[in-house]
Amino acid sequence: MSQLDVLQRLQAVLVERRGASPDSSYVAGLYAKGTDGICKKIAEEAAEAIMAAKDGDTAHLVKEVTDLWFHSMVLLAHFGVGIDDVAAEFLRRE
Repeated sequence: MSQLDVLQRLQAVLVERRGASPDSSYVAGLYAKGTDGICKKIAEEAAEAIMAAKDGDTAHLVKEVTDLWFHSMVLLAHFGVGIDDVAAEFLRRE
């Protein structure tokens, strides 16, 4: 199992929780807030990643980018797309 397998497992959980009750999990609550709520959270996490980078704190930067990726994956799942779509776009650009 590679370290990237965790992204596949996370994506499966995110898809599974799309139809769940907003009270059942953090992710289901995000979906209930809709696109605007999810995008607001991404903007917040992006700002935190920027601040960690500006502070030169690489450990904090990794944590904030992880939060940013997580919430970006929630947004992708919200629109019915996933990491394979992003990976395909990276390959196209290569």
